[in-house]
Amino acid sequence: MTRPLILATARIFPQTRDALAPLGEVVANEAIEPWPEEERRARAARADALLAFMTDRVDEGFLAAAPRLRIVACALKGADNFDLDACRARGVAVSLVPDLLTAPTAELAIGLAIGLGRHLRDGDAAVRGGGFSGWRPVLYGQGLDGATVAVLGLGALGGAICARLQPFGCRVLGVDPSRPAPPGVEATALEDALARADLVIAALPLLPGTLHLVDAARLALLRPGALLVNVGRGSTVSEAAVADALAAGRLGGYGADVFELEDWAIEARPRAIEPRLLAHPRTLFTPHLGSAVEQVRRAIELRAAANIADMLEGCPPRDRVA
Repeated sequence: MTRPLILATARIFPQTRDALAPLGEVVANEAIEPWPEEERRARAARADALLAFMTDRVDEGFLAAAPRLRIVACALKGADNFDLDACRARGVAVSLVPDLLTAPTAELAIGLAIGLGRHLRDGDAAVRGGGFSGWRPVLYGQGLDGATVAVLGLGALGGAICARLQPFGCRVLGVDPSRPAPPGVEATALEDALARADLVIAALPLLPGTLHLVDAARLALLRPGALLVNVGRGSTVSEAAVADALAAGRLGGYGADVFELEDWAIEARPRAIEPRLLAHPRTLFTPHLGSAVEQVRRAIELRAAANIADMLEGCPPRDRVA
C-alpha cells in the first residue's frame, strides 16, 4: 500500500517532521519563500494531507488539483485564506490551531505601542548614527501610563491585549458589539472610543463587517496626534487612508504587524505595502511576527501535526472547523 503523502508548504521544525514521519512520506518546503502557485498545486496532486501556513490559499481551484487531499491542517489561527465551504463540499477536513498565538501576539502589540510612542526607531538611529554624546532634550514621545487606549475587537487576542494594558495604568475602552467587555474594560461604541483614545489597537478578524473598518472617516474622529497599531488582519485598516492621515499630520503614528497584501482571499487587495507608509518617519513595522516565538511556533506546528495524525489514523481531527 502506498504511504500517505504529507505536504508542508513552509519550512518545519525537526520535531514536526519527526511527529509526521510515522504517518507517511513528508515533503516540506525548505526555502524561506513559498512555492510558486503552479509548483504548489503540482506537489499537492499526490498529497493526502496538507500542513498549511499563512502564505497558502486553498480554494476550489487548488482542491481540484489535489484529488487525494483529506485534510488541510493549518498552522495558524484564522481561516481567511481558506474556502471552508469548498473544502466541506469535497469532504476535505480543515483544522485550525487553538489559542497558542494569542499571548505572543498580544505581547507584540504592546511592544509596537511602546516603540511607536517612545520613538524607538528614531532613537536607535540616533545612537547608531555616530553623533550621540549623551542626553539631549529630543524625541519626547507618548507613554502608556495614564493613556486612554481603545482596543478594537475583544476576542481572545483583544482580551489578552486589554489584560496587558491595565498594569500600565491605562484606561482601556473595549469595542466589540458581539462580546462583553472584560473586567476593568469600559465597553464603548466605536466612534466614541476613537474620539477619546490616545492610542488605538486593532485586534480584529477579517470579516465582511470589518473590511476597512478603520477608514478615512473613522481616522478623522481621532484626536490629533493619536497613535494606531494593527495586529489583527491587515485589511481591517485602510493603509491608503492611514497614509493620508499621516501626511496631513492628523495621525501621530502607525504601527503594524499585518498588512493588506497578506489577505489573499481579497482579490482587490494591494500587492504591496502603501509606499507612503514605508517612507513616513512615524511608522513602525514588523513582518508578521505576532507568533514568532520559537517555542510557540514549534507548538503550533505540532498541534497541526496532531490533527493530521487524527485524520490519517481514522479519528476526527481534534481542532476541526470544517
